[in-house]
Amino acid sequence: MAERAAPSADPFRDTDVIDSRAPRFSQAVTGTVALLGAIFGWPLAWALMSAQILMGLTLGRQYCLPCLAYFKLVQPRFGEGPLEDSRPPRLANVIGTTILGLAAAAWWLGAGGLATALGLLVAGLALLAATTGFCAGCEVYRAVARLRGISPRHHDRIDPDDLPGLDGAREAYVEFTHPWCADCRVWEISPGGLSAAPGAGARARARGAGAQPDRLDYLP
Repeated sequence: MAERAAPSADPFRDTDVIDSRAPRFSQAVTGTVALLGAIFGWPLAWALMSAQILMGLTLGRQYCLPCLAYFKLVQPRFGEGPLEDSRPPRLANVIGTTILGLAAAAWWLGAGGLATALGLLVAGLALLAATTGFCAGCEVYRAVARLRGISPRHHDRIDPDDLPGLDGAREAYVEFTHPWCADCRVWEISPGGLSAAPGAGARARARGAGAQPDRLDYLP
């Protein structure tokens, strides 16, 4: 059997990005533990899971057992998945560890009904994310980003004269990317068109001939 290529992003050093399968694996673990805690009345399960998530957030992924299980056992066997921004799932983890901690505290303070409801809430959202890819905490992050005016589809106008390499082409594609942008590395249009490779913060490639463009098409 041929060896699988090494991951393009080191999971313990390149923490600005994450293998998109890793959060879903961790959410499956979190959801299962939270559900068992709610079914059997185990507040300690919520507390331990909350502590595990908190350790991963504050000390690094190498201190998070579900993260270690994925990156040491699953990823080497099945390969690296698409990379994504790690900030949305990180906020989801912050929300998850907070609610699980509150669930454990509520149980020990005698509010068993509230504790169970909080545990089931985390279980439902985490298992939904693991099975469908819909991450409620990630969507909260994106909604807040949009409210702050941060959007891949919103850009102010830039002057084509500020971009080298257009060579008088009628159309130009400008890509704003990140060295670890997985989609950018594999994104190719056609020979002579845009071909993306990692490393640059903003690049321009042009195709066609004619006058200097008076507008730029932005691609998310």
